Amino acid sequence: MKSKKRFTATFVRIVAIVALLAAVIVPLPAQKAHAESKEIKVNIAINGSLNILSIIKEKGLLDDVLKKYNATVTWSEFVGGPPILEALAAKRVDISVLGDGAALQGLSAGLPFSGIGLVSDGTRLNSILVAPDSGIATVKDLKGKTVAVAKGTTSHVFLVKVLAKYGLKEKDVKIVNLAQPEAQSAFLGGKVDVWATIDPYTTQLTLQKKAVSIAGGNENISAPITLIARNAFAKAHPDIVTDILVVYKQAVNWQNTHTDEAAQLFADQKKIPKAVVKAILSNQVAKLSPITPAIISTQQKSADYLYDAKFLKKKIKYSDSVNNAFVTKALAP
Repeated sequence: MKSKKRFTATFVRIVAIVALLAAVIVPLPAQKAHAESKEIKVNIAINGSLNILSIIKEKGLLDDVLKKYNATVTWSEFVGGPPILEALAAKRVDISVLGDGAALQGLSAGLPFSGIGLVSDGTRLNSILVAPDSGIATVKDLKGKTVAVAKGTTSHVFLVKVLAKYGLKEKDVKIVNLAQPEAQSAFLGGKVDVWATIDPYTTQLTLQKKAVSIAGGNENISAPITLIARNAFAKAHPDIVTDILVVYKQAVNWQNTHTDEAAQLFADQKKIPKAVVKAILSNQVAKLSPITPAIISTQQKSADYLYDAKFLKKKIKYSDSVNNAFVTKALAP
């Protein structure tokens, strides 16, 4: 009888333990599902002015796409690459576009991002401007002149390369580090002799006859512009990154086939004359493609040159930062 009572008591305890475990274990799938349905924040940074990402933002092209991931986009805008690098280091940027100068600088600093698509080879992006009556006719005339440029940007890299092409070094000119808006004011106010810059400034000022370009697309110097993704975000949300590139390609196609509408959109956004915008868009056709071996080679040569010039603190192997998997999938038929 005692044995039977002990068995019954033991059985009751086992049942109680099993019931308790069931109560603990059963909710776990629900907890996991809840964790997976947690809203995802996608931080996208617009770099500069006339940018495909601006079209995507203005038209809300990502809104419906991101809904299936329970994701929303947070937009931010920057005047250049260097401040984007700071935001990326603070995990406040997941997707953006970078010129060669900022991309190489960020990789040299060890920032965790990868190039996920090529949007331009940048051969027509940069220019060196002088005042029409400056007396400066060629790059060789820049020796001893004061040059406004945003350090660490694609324009800075272009300036260094152009100077080297004509036998000059950066130390042969007086660099004034100014962001684009401040540099424009300094240039038009006669406080600097020269301005190394990008569009829309070049096209706008040359059409207005307020500046003359002494070096630009004619130099055939590649300045690749790439889409980049923060590595941790891309690893955690690969499908989101791929779908963002699908939408980016759609926006590229829209801009290239609706030039007049795109020009009006940018003109309204940036308060730039529509004629200027149309001239820029016709000069720089939008694209999206994998980062090609030729571009990788160009970036590596630039990185090596900038390291030797002590602009980069650490050598890099650019190919290690290229991830074409997302764009290849996004562009697949």
